[in-house]
Amino acid sequence: MAEWFECKIKYERTMDNGVVKKVNEPYLVDALNFTEAERRIIEEVAPFMTGDFQVSDIKRARFAEIFETTDESADRWFKAKLTFMTLDEKSGKEKKSSHNVLIQSSDLRDAVERLDEGMKGSMMDYIISSMTETMLMDVYHYKADIPEKSE
Repeated sequence: MAEWFECKIKYERTMDNGVVKKVNEPYLVDALNFTEAERRIIEEVAPFMTGDFQVSDIKRARFAEIFETTDESADRWFKAKLTFMTLDEKSGKEKKSSHNVLIQSSDLRDAVERLDEGMKGSMMDYIISSMTETMLMDVYHYKADIPEKSE
């Protein structure tokens, strides 16, 4: 199971009107621990940065699942809180459990459709308790460092 960390990168960006402004952008990284998350986010964003930047914050992000797409218009990330209903067989009472999922989409309506499509195979009943747009710029999955074979 993936261990996700939200990493914030602080740097100076030149805006469309020519003004230089300090920005703090969040990214999601799959890593084993905080140290690896910092190393990985620096590796991922360094090629795209001009000038100095720093990792200003790292925190755990708990997502049960991430629904991604290759659709180029899907440039936003939505966080949905799903509430699952289960029946306790011993007591006969309904139990609720909540999980967060992340959906890549172009807008809110599309995010709900993508979530429903992704959850089609689920045997559990769920309710979308909330869905909000996040500020995430990108998501970086874990890549194992595979040593090159020497001949």
